[in-house]
Amino acid sequence: MQFFRSVWSGFAKEKEAHTSMFVSAPGRRARRLATFAFASLLALAPHAPLALAQETPAPSNVTTAAAIAEAAAATPKQFFRLETIPVGGGAELLTIFGRLDGLPREDAPAGANESATGASQKVAGANEEVPLVSILRDTLGDDNPENDRLRYVWMMSYTRPSALQRVASVVPFLYTRVRDKNHASKTEPPPHVIDLSSTGRDVWERFMWLALQNVVFNPYGLIVKSTTTTFSHNRRAYRQAHIMRALAVLALYEAETGDTSAFTPQEMHEIQGRLMLSDKIFGGIVDDAYLERYYQNQLVTWRDTRGHNWELLRQRAEAEGLYFEPLLMPDGEPTHALLYVAREDLQRDAARKWDGRFLNIANPWRDRRLLRWKGHTETRHFDAEGVPTAEPVAGGRSVELIPLALYGLDHPKIPAILVDFRDGANPKRREMSRRLIEEVSRNVLALSKFGDLHYLLGRTVYDFATGRRGMDLNQPTRLRSYTQLKLLLSLSASLDPEMRKEIERRAERVSMNPLENDMESEARLARDQYAALVAYARRPGGLAARIERDRREELVPLRHGRASRVVFRLANILSLGAYRHREDVKPAEGRELLDEGRRLAYHRRFLREVSKSTPVVEVVWNIEDVRRSLRFVAENGSKADAKTSRAAARIFERTEDEETRRLCLHSLYRINNETAKNELLRIHQTPGLDAALRTLSAEYLAMAMREKQRIKPADAKAIVAALGGQ
Repeated sequence: MQFFRSVWSGFAKEKEAHTSMFVSAPGRRARRLATFAFASLLALAPHAPLALAQETPAPSNVTTAAAIAEAAAATPKQFFRLETIPVGGGAELLTIFGRLDGLPREDAPAGANESATGASQKVAGANEEVPLVSILRDTLGDDNPENDRLRYVWMMSYTRPSALQRVASVVPFLYTRVRDKNHASKTEPPPHVIDLSSTGRDVWERFMWLALQNVVFNPYGLIVKSTTTTFSHNRRAYRQAHIMRALAVLALYEAETGDTSAFTPQEMHEIQGRLMLSDKIFGGIVDDAYLERYYQNQLVTWRDTRGHNWELLRQRAEAEGLYFEPLLMPDGEPTHALLYVAREDLQRDAARKWDGRFLNIANPWRDRRLLRWKGHTETRHFDAEGVPTAEPVAGGRSVELIPLALYGLDHPKIPAILVDFRDGANPKRREMSRRLIEEVSRNVLALSKFGDLHYLLGRTVYDFATGRRGMDLNQPTRLRSYTQLKLLLSLSASLDPEMRKEIERRAERVSMNPLENDMESEARLARDQYAALVAYARRPGGLAARIERDRREELVPLRHGRASRVVFRLANILSLGAYRHREDVKPAEGRELLDEGRRLAYHRRFLREVSKSTPVVEVVWNIEDVRRSLRFVAENGSKADAKTSRAAARIFERTEDEETRRLCLHSLYRINNETAKNELLRIHQTPGLDAALRTLSAEYLAMAMREKQRIKPADAKAIVAALGGQ
């Protein structure tokens, strides 16, 4: 027991008392009764008992497998490799390859001579690499990391659906996969999952689609409304699943490579932060300065959720006499867990009471099918004290375990059941519950939270009750847990091959999206699409020309004011995205402008992070790096913005370094906007300010007045009054 207590010692053990509250009131009209009755029926559905899991001493048979202990102590294994391909025009394509040790090996026949991307190659097997994630870095053709910009992220298994998949994705209430797509185009480049240089476009496209849905499609009746909303949901879910998988791959790659990663910490956090925000309505327009904070907060949330679910599931396994075994990702993080029952306990404890709270599976002690179980089993060995061992030991015992269920530990509030080895439809019914409720209410009954007060009240009560009581119905989607499970099964070879195959088969049945493909098909698609992407990168007029168009579009905010950009954005919206304004400049001139603009953005972001992170700058940050950024801002002050001005002023307040404070004042003088001069005036009027700094700030204010820099009239009067009193 001490083993898996120490593995997760960093997580707090949470116990929450859940209460339920139902509100009901008789209606006066038929529509009110029908509306509220629909939501109330949902809330009154039978659920598991509400008794909290109690902390009990661990019985000797409740422990993790010896294989997990061995995996935790084993020497780290290299799962990933990075390949860099130069792209014409000053860019590079970085691709993370992974060994899919979990997939079965399919050796080619002797004497076969097949291309690495040939159609006859079916799937990568043990020790064979498969391209997973590709990222385009626009370097402008130099070695200065300050002017680099990350652009596209490709998840190589993310592909355009086949014709059959497209048709199936518009069928309402079709919650299942159809035939897999076997091969991708060798000539057409694959679709990217996100454009890091233009994430705001996703926000506009989402609102444009929402407007089309409500204004154009919904008035045409139930069929059109249902098919379009179903297609939209399936498309978003398919993209989000691959974004989550890309996130998991990047996290594993970062944990494996550490300081030797090809990406700087800032780049890695930008990629991961943007991917995390992709499912938020306004996530695409979040400022870059907040990405690091959001990334760290999200990691803490996920770890807390994982630790809470680990402890909750372990306690329930102890209380019910089951065996708890965590499943580890290649970086050692437990993301899933298996529950077993011992065959020898089925007859001995046949009369044992059963409390299925949080487990959400049928009583195994009264299930006669388990007594005649012919499916896969696992054998575990224990010593005389119940500690797991790799091999049988003298005085110990061996136990034959029958798998009951597999759970995801990253699901909010409760461990979510992903595989039920006795009832394959059990997880799917729970996954379908929330989506079915929403689609029936919105598409069939035409109920809306924003248009019907009684439905809003009923759904609010039901959502609160199910969420607060931890019911595994009407819960957030298991999409993240299933995505991580597929990745775990692909990368990890620690599972028994038969067990891995059984889990994969059952997990694929739970998939609700017709656009999804199975793991072996995704491996083939990844190879096909990577070959197409490489060919596109090397083709004249291919990826290099696309980068050049993107650079011309990037020049727009550097050469136009806010009013012009608003007009360009409006033209883009009215044309449904067909029109995009791009500057007509020579490549050399454009690169010079982009170099200056990107470097300024780099230092602006760095200064904003410094100003928000600590009350004493020199304690946490290298003060010379801060000075270098302040010097660059001062040299290019005419193009700095108000946010940079506030950052420089905050750094002045949070440092005791004399040179850094003088650089802050110099930067505020050189930044030609009203905010900078207002901050400079505020510093000048600060009580107790050093006399030399007060004099220097007064000189800068006087110079700004003589140079007729942009200053508010009220601030100008205050400056004159302040200087007149010197």
